[in-house]
Amino acid sequence: MSVALSIPAVTHHGAVLIASPNDALREQVRERLGGRCWPIQTALGGADALAKLEKGHWQVLFLDRRLPDLNAEELLAVIERRFPGIEVVLLESDSARTADSLAADSESERFPPRPPTPKTILAEKHNMQPLPGMIGTSEAMQRVYRMVRLVAPRPTTVLIAGATGTGKELVARAVHALSPRAAKPFVVVNCAAIPDALLESELFGFTRGAFTGAVQSQIGRIPAAHGGTLFLDEVSELPLGMQAKLLRFLEQKEVQRLGTCEVTRVDVRVVAASNVDLARRAHRGEFRQDLFYRLSAFPIELPSLAERRGDVVPLAEHFLFCMAAALDTPAPRLDDNAARLLQTHPWKGNVRELQHVMERASILADSADVIRVEHLYFADSIDHRQEVPFSTV
Repeated sequence: MSVALSIPAVTHHGAVLIASPNDALREQVRERLGGRCWPIQTALGGADALAKLEKGHWQVLFLDRRLPDLNAEELLAVIERRFPGIEVVLLESDSARTADSLAADSESERFPPRPPTPKTILAEKHNMQPLPGMIGTSEAMQRVYRMVRLVAPRPTTVLIAGATGTGKELVARAVHALSPRAAKPFVVVNCAAIPDALLESELFGFTRGAFTGAVQSQIGRIPAAHGGTLFLDEVSELPLGMQAKLLRFLEQKEVQRLGTCEVTRVDVRVVAASNVDLARRAHRGEFRQDLFYRLSAFPIELPSLAERRGDVVPLAEHFLFCMAAALDTPAPRLDDNAARLLQTHPWKGNVRELQHVMERASILADSADVIRVEHLYFADSIDHRQEVPFSTV
């Protein structure tokens, strides 16, 4: 096999990453680079490449268009956003070119133009169906659907990033539902909701008498997820001591219940979520960097509702339908003015805020068959001196 490849003028200080599942192709690139670049590392797929990009300072990425786990164009969009300083060279297989013709390439040739933006990529692709339990066909959500469908069949650890109310747990459940583990447990751990003193016993379990109050043995959340998926919500809230124990589990796939020396192997796929910039926290020493790298093998970033305004009305209608179905009543419709108001609202609380606004509107509309502007109230515009039926935050 040969590859259509131009080698730019890379200094001897430049670190190079070659991402390709093809041994011969990686070796050919190594030979073509010769001794001009140091160091040179390789990745066997897209997820492996992302993990290595997170850990090092790279100047150049040679990227095979044919990856076993990710779509190269989607991966380029992620790299463009997260690693803007890295130059990317796409590797093209071409049976018409020979290794001898590669040697004739000019040493002064520059890199090809930067890859298209995610919007351009998505505009060239057919629309994907929403994930299970999710609503929306915007380009931002199409990107999320694509990433989830790529990673779901594989055991790769996933880190879902996004503001509060963007639907991180829905995405985690979709990863599980589309995976070979769908018939096995999906276990949720809200890391912020469990007191620090109880986290270890909740995650790993304990035996009777392990501590005061342990009147009977209990299986932990991790063993309970055996064969399935463990969802660590708000993982940024884990205390540092617990982070070290979680890291050991991720590396060894073993758990030890409190009060026993017995070690048990557990087969669990981990999906984590954070509403804060975990990379920045790791850089500041507030979160273990080694754990961050483990969790972020395949990151998925969720857009805010303000970034997917085309989905606002379909989501609102969906919430109205679900609330009406629960009461066994016809669902009201949105009039045009109400729909326009919903589309222009900033939605700082994201999808969760929209759900609450529609719940309020359906109550205020009572038995009316139309939701109008006067039925819509928003948390940041309500006169807080009046009594309100529920909180929208």
